[in-house]
Amino acid sequence: MPTIELNGATFVYDDIGDKDAEVVFALHGGRGIGDRKGEFNAYKSLSDNYRLIAYDQRGCGETSLTPPYNFEQFADDLEAFRLHFCGDRKMILQGGSFGGMIALTYAVRHPHGLSRLILRGTAPSHHNEDDAFVTFKERLHKAPSASVTMLEKLFSDKVKDDMELRLIWLALQPLYYEEFDPDAALERTRTMHLHAETHNALFAERIYDVRDRLKDIDVPTLVICGAKDWICPPNHSRYIAEHIPKAELLEVPNANHAVHVEANATVVAAIREFLARTAP
Repeated sequence: MPTIELNGATFVYDDIGDKDAEVVFALHGGRGIGDRKGEFNAYKSLSDNYRLIAYDQRGCGETSLTPPYNFEQFADDLEAFRLHFCGDRKMILQGGSFGGMIALTYAVRHPHGLSRLILRGTAPSHHNEDDAFVTFKERLHKAPSASVTMLEKLFSDKVKDDMELRLIWLALQPLYYEEFDPDAALERTRTMHLHAETHNALFAERIYDVRDRLKDIDVPTLVICGAKDWICPPNHSRYIAEHIPKAELLEVPNANHAVHVEANATVVAAIREFLARTAP
């Protein structure tokens, strides 16, 4: 399990593919909840043509708990990764959910570092949280162990500790998949690293909003979402695709937030075609 010291933090990462190939960085979702494994496993088949690198972001997974935890710092950490692994070469950037928000933050903060951008199930502002409450109430029957109070905590800095965050995450899991496997959800939640400290810091302020900057993103962009995404509803992906000049949208029917898992073959095939067609 390789590690690297960047910007004062110790990052854990996975790296596969030809060292001289074009580099794809894959950013995981979940503020203090997610880790690199989901994105890495979903896209590692791309390593036949690209070098894929996925890392646990600052305060997430097995990376060190090293403040500060904010969108700008996470974007700057990505730039440090690019400089280390790519030098003066541009990278392909893929971000899912919260990772997509960091990818968009990076795109407007460090535009020189990108060749292409791939976004999955994400949003250009914090307003996805408002829509998620509406969807949650409509689908509450799918997650009988969850409550509105739990969702309010998930979108706040009021989570008491790591155990409470783990229990909330397990209760909400049925909402993330159209075909839900409770045993897989149990194992996933049992083994994943969750950090309430990071989560609370990243939800302390509702200030994330890059909508006015989307027009400035000047690279080919593929926006992917599940048509039944509950937490980043498709209207947010459509907004991104409509406002980034070189963007296109893939909305996958009968797939939820975990579209890269539920419809992996479709998503990977679309990414391959997009990257080949937009190669510099």
